[in-house]
Amino acid sequence: MHPSRLLALPALTLVAGTAAPQAPKPRSSTPLTIDQLIQIKHPSGHQWTPDGSHVWFTYDDGGVNNVWAAPADGSSPPVALTTYPDGQSGAGGFWSRDGQTFFFPRNGGLLAVSVKGGAPHGAWASAARGRGFSLSPDGERVAFVANAASGFDLIVHTIASNTDKTLAHSDSVMGTPAWSPDGVNITYTVGGAGGGPIQHYASPPEIGPKLIFVATEGGRGGRGGTTFTVSAAGSTPVQLAGSAGGGFGRGGARIDATHTLVTRTSNNGLTRTTESVDAGGGPPVILHVDTAVKFFSSVNTTNNAVSPDHRWLLYTSDVTGWDQIYVVSTTGGMPVQLTKAPAEHWRAVWSHDSKHIAWDANTAAKPGTRQIEVATIGEDPANATIVTVTSGRGTNTAPQWSPDDKRLLFQHTDYQNSADLYVADAVANAKVTRLTSSMPLSIDKSQLVAPQLIHYAGPDGKQVPAWLFVPKNLDRARKHAAVVWIHPDGVNQNYDGWHTDRNEAVYYEFHQYLLQQGYVVIAPDYRGSIGYGRDWRNDVYMDVGGNDAKDARMAARYLKSLGYVDADRIGVWGLSYGGFFTLLAITQEPTWFRAAVDVAGVADYALYYDDPYHGGWTTSRIGTPQEHPEVYAKAAPMSHVDRIQHPLLILHGTADVNVPFIHSVLLMDHLLKAGKGDLASFMVYPGEYHYFDRSFVVRDAWQRVDAFFKQNLRP
Repeated sequence: MHPSRLLALPALTLVAGTAAPQAPKPRSSTPLTIDQLIQIKHPSGHQWTPDGSHVWFTYDDGGVNNVWAAPADGSSPPVALTTYPDGQSGAGGFWSRDGQTFFFPRNGGLLAVSVKGGAPHGAWASAARGRGFSLSPDGERVAFVANAASGFDLIVHTIASNTDKTLAHSDSVMGTPAWSPDGVNITYTVGGAGGGPIQHYASPPEIGPKLIFVATEGGRGGRGGTTFTVSAAGSTPVQLAGSAGGGFGRGGARIDATHTLVTRTSNNGLTRTTESVDAGGGPPVILHVDTAVKFFSSVNTTNNAVSPDHRWLLYTSDVTGWDQIYVVSTTGGMPVQLTKAPAEHWRAVWSHDSKHIAWDANTAAKPGTRQIEVATIGEDPANATIVTVTSGRGTNTAPQWSPDDKRLLFQHTDYQNSADLYVADAVANAKVTRLTSSMPLSIDKSQLVAPQLIHYAGPDGKQVPAWLFVPKNLDRARKHAAVVWIHPDGVNQNYDGWHTDRNEAVYYEFHQYLLQQGYVVIAPDYRGSIGYGRDWRNDVYMDVGGNDAKDARMAARYLKSLGYVDADRIGVWGLSYGGFFTLLAITQEPTWFRAAVDVAGVADYALYYDDPYHGGWTTSRIGTPQEHPEVYAKAAPMSHVDRIQHPLLILHGTADVNVPFIHSVLLMDHLLKAGKGDLASFMVYPGEYHYFDRSFVVRDAWQRVDAFFKQNLRP
């Protein structure tokens, strides 16, 4: 079956197997409930097992993540490999070469579980006192550091024979071991200090001396210790030249035994140079140079990826105005541009044989639709051929090659399906098999609303893309309430259906709920958003909170032009950067919106700049407050809350590191001082992070937003 025949269907159907049964058609349509939304799971981190018989991934179920596996042919449903109430990340996990056993670190040791599921058990005796587990390139051995009676041992464990070999001992702490690409040697570091996170403490006068707010800054290097190399078969460890007291090398991917890939920036961060550096002291070989006019704002791209055979470097560049894929020899030469269409080509990955590359891409005409594409480069990228594996409506992302390079594992969403995993043959006209089904069967998919891509004029006349949702069977002879949703992150976008990322998918889900409550919803992709090319993405340079924020709130003007929207019953809400825009909207245009919800929004960009976690992000876009005080002045909605005329609901988690909780605390302080306390409501979620994760928090937040909009917008 051609993929367009499959992926364009309202509810995807399995080509083979019964892993993802579809919901039976309900006898009578019932509206979505918030509890149903909470039950939608979200898969992420999908990978193949070494033998290609299964895929494994992490399932987020109400903020609890555990590891699952599913047969790659879709012959049976996914199986939970871990079922811990506090969750288990797949990070640090690895598989036996035969794909039958999954190993994962937990509670200071290493556990193992069958691909068929069951109770995890200790991997092997010495693993219980180990850490820093590192699988060899051939998948047959594991290097790790174990606590000894005195000091630390470097051990290599052979999985098949269940035997240990101690390679080195140290009285000082050992770092995580690393294998050489050929699996012959192991490198490890002894001693060293510093380089850990740096914490900054503050008790603003508005808060008082009893509460201390902590901002954590990444480490600043520190002493790297002394680096040694030792044969995996056993030998006397050898100290690497020049490593004492300062670490070793310049980092980056290995090209061969003596060359390392290094990327450096210059020209105030506007120029990036990637080169091959010779550890023997030879001159570096420049592989490619990119220079940006404004700043590098691209995301979800492939910056540098060396092919498995180390012959080629793959990278993404937007010098044409779109994110295109290039390949250049690791020995230098002229890069070859593989993709030419005006489109954003992201998440490119090499096949294991270094002959093929897969990625996902949209088009200028369909920015919210992404397809999986494959390039066959053979021995010469200049003669590459490209085919499209998927087609039809929806968003297909993050392809992963099977071990035999014949199939691709990827994620798919559309307007009737949240994120799920699929496998397709790596050819055009591919057979597609669905592996997971993450929505509860009780949801009536026929009642879900497909978004419409529309455009409206921004403040300077530039056309702003946006996604309009109109409830099914809406009486267009009457006036209806509407909600403007402003997406977070700035450099993000809406899709033609469910968002591919869990953190934003929960908002898309809630908008489907609002639609069934009778609201019209619009979601603008204001300038700065990805998916529309470099120029739209970079048009926030030195103007954060300027035209980009106006783009977002001018969605209300578009709504007012629709004869079925009540201009007096429009609400606005947003998360993070979207919360910042929400605050700007109600302080700069206080009569436009009848109600507003700020979820963990930035209250003042000067405050955001002062946070060491985000200073670099801020200065790349608007410089420092000393350099551009006028830009920071307009990016400070907290200073203008006296203009607010309608109710505002604020939601924030105390453990937020993306937008520190202090933003909402100080915002509330300013609201009270301005005499706006009667308009403001503030819900604090103890221990919650930026993107609300835990099911009880999401449930409470959605119930509050639902009640708040009903009270103030009367759907």
